[in-house]
Amino acid sequence: MNDQSPPRLRHPEKARKPDNPQPRKPEWIRVKAPTSKGYHETAKIMRENRLTTVCEEAGCPNVGECWSQGHATMMIMGEVCTRACTFCNIATGKPPEALDVFEPGRVADAVKKLGLNHVVITSVDRDDVDDGGAEHFAMTIRAIRKQAPGTTIEILTPDFIRSTPDALDVVVAAKPDVFNHNLETVPGLYPEVRPGARYFHSLRLLQRVKELDPTMFTKSGIMVGLGEDKQAVMQVMDDMRAADIDFLTIGQYLQPTPKHHRVDRFVTPEEFAAYEKAAWGKGFSMVSATPLTRSSYHAGDDFARLRENRLKKLGMA
Repeated sequence: MNDQSPPRLRHPEKARKPDNPQPRKPEWIRVKAPTSKGYHETAKIMRENRLTTVCEEAGCPNVGECWSQGHATMMIMGEVCTRACTFCNIATGKPPEALDVFEPGRVADAVKKLGLNHVVITSVDRDDVDDGGAEHFAMTIRAIRKQAPGTTIEILTPDFIRSTPDALDVVVAAKPDVFNHNLETVPGLYPEVRPGARYFHSLRLLQRVKELDPTMFTKSGIMVGLGEDKQAVMQVMDDMRAADIDFLTIGQYLQPTPKHHRVDRFVTPEEFAAYEKAAWGKGFSMVSATPLTRSSYHAGDDFARLRENRLKKLGMA
């Protein structure tokens, strides 16, 4: 008998919300649809290894450019997130499956096939798992090290706020090259934008990474255009530097559907340039602040610059 049940809503918690109008994007944000040979080859490898990418799930505007170069940000631990952030397009709800123990090996295989110099691994939030998926991250890092030892690894993790106390220790012990966790927005907007998270917990998570391993690069990012003001953005920069975060990304928030948080405004390229100048002045080792900046956009090139900038600071380059 055919299953006649209706398809599952992608964002059930948003279904009853009133629609927010989606303003027309300014010319500096529009991108071309992906059509290149490289894009289709990357997609083929992702499908063959049954892998999920945040590029697709989150509707990233840079997917065409990145995939054409063989770069993809792999999303582990399933396609359903246990949080319900109002900005995010990843499906929300109770994940239908346990963690796949074979996934780390498939990710490593894809990294090897793509010949990546640098890979970004992210995940959904899995508050239904005791350690929040910390060991799964560690297994994935170890699998990549084994199959692609020349590849540098950047992870973009959840906040592990509901996890076992040693969750962060487990991930840091696996020694990724970059530990990224995004603050996403200014603290005043957390109740609306990131209701399942806590600003100072996320900040403390990144500070703790440096305490566990002072040599590990830390990275975090925020979106603008959600309703924040310039002073709040500057305060977030100061908070990040106090937590010894090395790398800051700032990008324009783009509204995925009418049910998501509204776009307050489109921040101009000139304003982004001013944010970038301010961030360099505050002592970050690497800054990326443009309308299309995303956590993993140009991550490999940026990591090379980050490493070079640290060596310069230490007088070793």
